[in-house]
Amino acid sequence: MQNLADRIVGQIGTVLLGKEQAVKLALACLLSRGHLLIEDLPGMGKTTLAQALANVLGLSYRRVQFTSDMLPADILGFSVFDRESNGFNFHPGPVFTQVLLADEINRTTPKTQSALLEAMEERQVTLEGETRPLPEPFFVIATQNPTTQSGTFPLPESQLDRFLMRIELGYPDSRAERALLMGINPRERLDDIQPLVSYDEFVVLQKQVDTIKASDSLLDYLQRLINYTRTAQEFSCGLSPRGSLALLRSARAWALIEGRQYVIPEDVQAVAPAVIGHRVRDAGDFGDPGGVALVERLINNVDVMGA
Repeated sequence: MQNLADRIVGQIGTVLLGKEQAVKLALACLLSRGHLLIEDLPGMGKTTLAQALANVLGLSYRRVQFTSDMLPADILGFSVFDRESNGFNFHPGPVFTQVLLADEINRTTPKTQSALLEAMEERQVTLEGETRPLPEPFFVIATQNPTTQSGTFPLPESQLDRFLMRIELGYPDSRAERALLMGINPRERLDDIQPLVSYDEFVVLQKQVDTIKASDSLLDYLQRLINYTRTAQEFSCGLSPRGSLALLRSARAWALIEGRQYVIPEDVQAVAPAVIGHRVRDAGDFGDPGGVALVERLINNVDVMGA
């Protein structure tokens, strides 16, 4: 798996320069059957990463640009009366795809944001009394701008929790930026990215995540991390059981990408900021509002070996 993961990361690296860690986290998220939230300033490559992931994994892809006047039907679909058949015909929305890019999801109203809740959690859509399954696999890759920017509607905690990971891309390093300034346009290379795995191979990779072993000592460490979030005064609330399972599953996917059949503490630490950061808050609301700095303190304060 490590060789394949390296090829996937390398392929995406041709259009998203200098972001290997973020690409590996995004790949681990999809292998874990989770949804991904990418938060950063405009122009950082969020959309490029989402489309490159879909291309390299050979998955169908649809993009929706969220705006303040968008309605739930614009995402889920709607029925139109057909005079010839004297009945209603359903026209599926863009959610009926394998990878849905919800671009600038916090630019639309909470009513439209919530329309994705059932789709993300249940992998199905219920409209007009009928339940329609979504394609397999189904992923939402959402992008959002920082909430400090004008015209944004912050995602509520209930919807944030539907995302397995939240990552940031950040500014490119000097070497990557020099390549951009010298005329390399990454978006022009998107169409050159070819699938490296078939659908069946991708499903097998997802199933392999479940086979990655987590020893008793590793689970002890995981529980110490979880209990710290629930007992330390610096946390306003602890990590939920769903968040705990998300952390373990993501660590297993990271171990698989690294070519191991077992999880080590470094795997947990590698994915913890992306998995926990949007699920915890500083009790005093100081520092990073996304909780990443809080997660770093968590990792530093909990001993790997225990007391």
